Amino acid sequence: KIQTREIRTTEIPLDMVKKMRASILLVGPMLARAKQIQIGYPGGCVLGKRPLDTHLDAFRELGVNVREEGESIFFEMNESKAGKVVLKEISVTGTENILMLAAGMNGETEIRLAAQEPHVVDLCRFLISAGVFVSGEGTHVVTVRGGSAIHGIQHRVVSDYLEIGTLAIAAAATGGDVLIRDVHIHDLDALWQKLLEAGVVLDFLDHAVRVRGVKRLEAIAKIDTGIFPKFPSDLQAPFMVLMTQAHGVSKVFETLFEGRLNYLFELEKMGARFEFLNPHQAIIIGPTPLRAAPIASCDIRAGAGMIVAALMAKGTTEISSINYIDRGYERLDEKLRS
Repeated sequence: KIQTREIRTTEIPLDMVKKMRASILLVGPMLARAKQIQIGYPGGCVLGKRPLDTHLDAFRELGVNVREEGESIFFEMNESKAGKVVLKEISVTGTENILMLAAGMNGETEIRLAAQEPHVVDLCRFLISAGVFVSGEGTHVVTVRGGSAIHGIQHRVVSDYLEIGTLAIAAAATGGDVLIRDVHIHDLDALWQKLLEAGVVLDFLDHAVRVRGVKRLEAIAKIDTGIFPKFPSDLQAPFMVLMTQAHGVSKVFETLFEGRLNYLFELEKMGARFEFLNPHQAIIIGPTPLRAAPIASCDIRAGAGMIVAALMAKGTTEISSINYIDRGYERLDEKLRS
């Protein structure tokens, strides 16, 4: 339950903001409500340089005055008006920020190159339920007609397709037979296709999937990550950990983030064989039995990959820097024990 009637400040402390990049999502709704906000540069991300240009330029397109000073950014709505916004890149948080700002502005805003991810669509449905006109959700062109009264609602947050994917990979990696409930099957079409190609047995039920591991996994010729609905970059590490047990050579092309393949050095400590082709491409050579070793979580999704590796490895594996894992997965240890 969330009640925001008595917000008393428009200044968000840097020491809080620097811990999580998602803090940038405060800007859109606070501008819609208070017409101004001061916020520090969000931190918490280790996936190479991820500038805020997409957000800042989108706000400017709607007439927001944006000023950067030191470690802070000041936003103020003076001559702001609804209109067309073309995002510099297909950004999930960029789309969400403009959605929330547009919901509180008079007039119609068109967001072009909008992200299509399930959680973006869920935000659109939330806004619609709260009384905002939104159309085009799930496409790259979303229209928002703001200015109407927004009322309180009850909303069930969509299940996390990345957590579902991670659990499915873990089931395949351990030869398990696992039923995962509350699944929107088509959110993970790219993952299911690759798991089937590797030989994993999948049964698609009504809002559920049954994953059954097999004795022999086949290598995947190539995985290219991409924006939704392509193969998720956030499932690349767990899936390539699975490929250490596949027969043959699997190639990965990480198209979105620098540094996302650094987890391979941790896998090497466990006995995995791989070759770096360049910072964005590598091959995994399998099958290679993994052995327990002290390893670290390099980022949220690499941490999930390390857990998959530990589940497969002989012996007891200790994973450090799990603060990253806790940011992306809720009670993951409990779910795995179940």
